[in-house]
Amino acid sequence: MKKIIEKVKNNERVDLKEALRLYDLDLFSLGSLANDIREKRWQKKSFFNINRHINPTNICKDICKFCAFSASRKNPNPYTLTHDEILEIVKNSSKEGIKEVHIVSAHNPNASLEWYMEIFSKIKNDYPHIHIKALTAAEIDFLAKEHNKSYEEIIDLMIKNGVDSMPGGGAEIFDQEIRDYICKGKVSSKEWLQIHELWHKRGKKSNATMLFGHVEKRVHRVDHMIRLRELQDKTGGFNAFIPLVYQRENNYLNVKNFLSSQEILKTIAISRIVLDNFDHIKAYWVTSTVNLSLVAQNFGADDLDGTIQKESINSAAGAKSAKGLALKLFVSLIKNSGYIPVERDSLYNELSIY
Repeated sequence: MKKIIEKVKNNERVDLKEALRLYDLDLFSLGSLANDIREKRWQKKSFFNINRHINPTNICKDICKFCAFSASRKNPNPYTLTHDEILEIVKNSSKEGIKEVHIVSAHNPNASLEWYMEIFSKIKNDYPHIHIKALTAAEIDFLAKEHNKSYEEIIDLMIKNGVDSMPGGGAEIFDQEIRDYICKGKVSSKEWLQIHELWHKRGKKSNATMLFGHVEKRVHRVDHMIRLRELQDKTGGFNAFIPLVYQRENNYLNVKNFLSSQEILKTIAISRIVLDNFDHIKAYWVTSTVNLSLVAQNFGADDLDGTIQKESINSAAGAKSAKGLALKLFVSLIKNSGYIPVERDSLYNELSIY
């Protein structure tokens, strides 16, 4: 273990076996290693943005065992927003100063490719200053297969119609055996990575996620991180890594043993150590709770996402995120935890330091 610790302190890259061994460290020793990396890069800065999540439809062709959002036996209320309804949301949120609209939804076979692209175009035309982050790799895969298009064709249409960056959703866990169990039929790990590589090749940025705390093991988490690290070495196109904590309510995984706060913090800390070529590690307060996200600032995380305003996907599974967080509260929480709140744009340009 001493050799591994020395490697980390000397900024040397750890491999899969070494990263797994880091889980054996006590929580505070591991946190100290990750925090040193965080503070060398960002000192006491903690980033966030003023954003609005919009989930246009919950009608989904795929059936993921962990999902509580899509219309199903556990959520028998299908909906699809009209363009006018979406534009009204953006209009109202624009008045509140949002810098980004984050658009992610289900894989709706009844919604045309034009339906998606037209709403991006309308938002960008009416609100050119708002950054559009939209369509996960899973949605791109769905649209390509549903409409007999290549990934490149879908990506080029997105860019043409005003999409600025991609969210990191749909990654779940890259191990294909686990993937087949929790979301069989969804975009494969190879396809997910391919789509992001194609996006990066067009000079665009994206995020990367990992869903953990369900049926995966530690080795699957570290393997996931290393695959992301390899693509980042190749493209440099990822803004941030976002470890998403599995939400337990209203889904079909029936997980009985949930992660402790210590295990979540250790995973965040190890991600900061393993992902040496990622600038930012996000403690996404929606899935890890606000309080644990604030603690995670001491364990390698330098970003807490944003105000969100409204969130439907994780809140359907039990997350306390349905109404977002007010800006004033968000800033005061970061300050009270001993960090400096920094409002950023979607590409991590600093806008305001509180």
